[in-house]
Amino acid sequence: MRKLLFVLIPSIIFCIFSCDDGDIITFNIDFDDTFEACNGVSGLVLYKTKDDPSESLSVFINGFTRDELFEVNDNGVLNTTELGTFYYRTYSNERISNIDLFCTDVPDDEIDITMNDDSDCSVVISTTLIEDDNDGVPTALENPDPNGDGIYDDAQDTDGDGLPDYKDADDDGDNVLTKDENPDPNEDGNVSDAQDTDGDGTPDYLDSDDDGDGALTRDEEKGTQDQNLGNDITNPDVGPDYLNPEVSDVLPAVKYRVHSFTQTFNVTVTIRDIEITELKQESLDFGILEGSGTSGSQTITPEFN
Repeated sequence: MRKLLFVLIPSIIFCIFSCDDGDIITFNIDFDDTFEACNGVSGLVLYKTKDDPSESLSVFINGFTRDELFEVNDNGVLNTTELGTFYYRTYSNERISNIDLFCTDVPDDEIDITMNDDSDCSVVISTTLIEDDNDGVPTALENPDPNGDGIYDDAQDTDGDGLPDYKDADDDGDNVLTKDENPDPNEDGNVSDAQDTDGDGTPDYLDSDDDGDGALTRDEEKGTQDQNLGNDITNPDVGPDYLNPEVSDVLPAVKYRVHSFTQTFNVTVTIRDIEITELKQESLDFGILEGSGTSGSQTITPEFN
């Protein structure tokens, strides 16, 4: 009779079989904590490969697509459990990491599979979308969740342009990017020392009139309105007019500048109820998805108000 003992630690699974005759059979699977994904003919394939020895772990989910991994709800979250088939394969090839084993219609004829074991399984998929304006102010300090319910539907929007501050590159809507208003001079993650040009207690990045001259910062352009306040300079010794309290010429703004923010999708997968010849596991951390679609950016020009 054999008894199965398993120990799960990051990136490594050790399965040790103890036999009645005293022999110890050790089985070792050692994979990275990331995986890749591609669309197959009739469903989604999640996979990871390694060399020395050449092995692969893969999961097939019928009727599911790669795009669905990123279909989060309004709260930026996707949690779903799908039925799938888990595969463990070994190969006689010295290297397989440089070969497309799963995402091609015609498999490489040089691939030699020496073992192919499979099991029904449950696939637990968890996706979280992280959006950030990278403006130098940590999201946690931009009041993304005033009522603390974990949902960002009431996030602070200082300028009322429809973009919450945590993904608004210009929090106060003055057409000067937050990162250019020195919100964190010593870059310690604490904005208590943020630049406050007019000393009114409101940091420039949240102040619609930075120099306190009575003219809105966004209105202190000259000539061509290009939504770039940094090139409107009356006195070079002082700098841009929006930081010069002695200059208050007004040319009312007519639009906001272009905004952008990054999006990162963290997709993690856990495989449950695997039972193959070499492995019986209630839960296997398959890792985090890497590759195309996991990160990108959005560009938007808010409606002017």
